[in-house]
Amino acid sequence: MQLGVSSYSFSRLVQSGAINQLDVIQLVKNIGFEVIEFSALSLPEGETTLSFAPKIREACDEAGLPIVNYTVGADFINGSNEDWKAEVERVKDEVRVAQILGAPGMRHDATRGFPREFKGKKSFDDALPMLIPAIREVTDFAADLGVRTMVENHGFFCQDSDRVEKLVNGVDHENFGILIDMGNFLCVDEDPATAIGRLIPYAFHVHAKDFHVKTGTSPDPGKGWFNSRAGNYLRGSIIGHGEVPLLSCLSIMKKHEYDGVLSIEFEGLEHPSVGLRIGFSNLKRYLSLA
Repeated sequence: MQLGVSSYSFSRLVQSGAINQLDVIQLVKNIGFEVIEFSALSLPEGETTLSFAPKIREACDEAGLPIVNYTVGADFINGSNEDWKAEVERVKDEVRVAQILGAPGMRHDATRGFPREFKGKKSFDDALPMLIPAIREVTDFAADLGVRTMVENHGFFCQDSDRVEKLVNGVDHENFGILIDMGNFLCVDEDPATAIGRLIPYAFHVHAKDFHVKTGTSPDPGKGWFNSRAGNYLRGSIIGHGEVPLLSCLSIMKKHEYDGVLSIEFEGLEHPSVGLRIGFSNLKRYLSLA
């Protein structure tokens, strides 16, 4: 199992202008990660995605840090002005970026759900006939370029393990799988270990993520926290400092002989370099115990 990190872990610093994504590569290498996952490209002035992607790949090659995944947003119900065919073409363009980066995998969203004004049934099952053909077309295209595609348990509407399983089985394509995020199940108040037990057979990639959790009956803890679907309070934490049952999750992964990439996606309030160093150390120790 290779241990990596998502560049999203540094997004707060990149968005503030304190560092850029080329700086992220050296920071990741210095911490000791084996591989990196890029979450969208933050373009410097004058750059386009197609001009900047080769520079990212070259910098990673020089650092000896393979890019194992590329993650992008997508919405096959609401995206591209609610034109799903246009959204498919846009996501295909992102697949081309993944190929330029040399990434063997690309994660994209499915949808955030039906718009409030939509007239009709709005369940996840009702969305499947819209999502399946769009995602299948993307992964067919990606397969020809040597890129596997995947959906993540992310975004509330497509976050429960049973919903994600329905989607991947509906698409029913050997090139399409799941990016499992351990922590994200808490956003829909689902036990992470139970959810991973359900989804690990479909996993192409796994995120290690941890959250602090407070019951929704507690006083609002304020800035830095957000609500789960049921109203509990969540805040990103250093791996091992929160309530995600990491050891149980890792044990399930080992039992199922998962041998892909395990990337930390850090969303805590601490400085990313500090949080990732501690989290990386904890993750390696937990893996040895699982």
